Amino acid sequence: SLKTHPDRASEEDKELATQKFQCVSAVYSLLSDDSRRGLYDECGEVDDENDPLQQNKDWEEYWRILFPKVSLKDIEDFEKKYKGSEEEREDIKKAYIESKGDMNLILDSVMLASVEDEDRFREVIDSLIKAKEVKKFKAYTSEDSGAKKSRKRVADLEAKEAEAARKEMGLDGSDASLENMILARQKSRGQQAESFLDSLAAKYGAPEKGKKKKK
Repeated sequence: SLKTHPDRASEEDKELATQKFQCVSAVYSLLSDDSRRGLYDECGEVDDENDPLQQNKDWEEYWRILFPKVSLKDIEDFEKKYKGSEEEREDIKKAYIESKGDMNLILDSVMLASVEDEDRFREVIDSLIKAKEVKKFKAYTSEDSGAKKSRKRVADLEAKEAEAARKEMGLDGSDASLENMILARQKSRGQQAESFLDSLAAKYGAPEKGKKKKK
């Protein structure tokens, strides 16, 4: 659905994207309803009254039913459930193996991770090594003592920069302010793109009158 959503398509492709999105939504709607799926499996038909491909359907509302809007509170609630869970433990294990013990890559790979999680991650990894679920990697066991301090310095610097940017953009931590920031960025990027195209046109466009091409 994300790949075919009309909002992600260009104007010339929007109609086709809408049709594709409607088809994907129809399939999702059918497969997620046991009774309608049973009817389709049995006779290959779809109940016309509940057909998601109706022309008068409010697709924006339907999209929100399938994929509810995610708020900051939703993210915070997910973080509380995720951190310390078995799912996170498996993600740490996978990141440790794939990075061959590189803590920088581990922190970059695990969802919602920050330098504040490093000690906790090490406890998990040490227990995995002790249980022989993973092997020891030199990058993990022999990491330079200054690496952790370096990560902390970089994180503190990034936090200060983020706070300064937040104040500059007038963000107060609410969903509305976050939405405004995204819209502002989109507008800024659009203006930058137009400016860039204008400069290209000025530089490589038609030659000025009075100038003759070299023979």
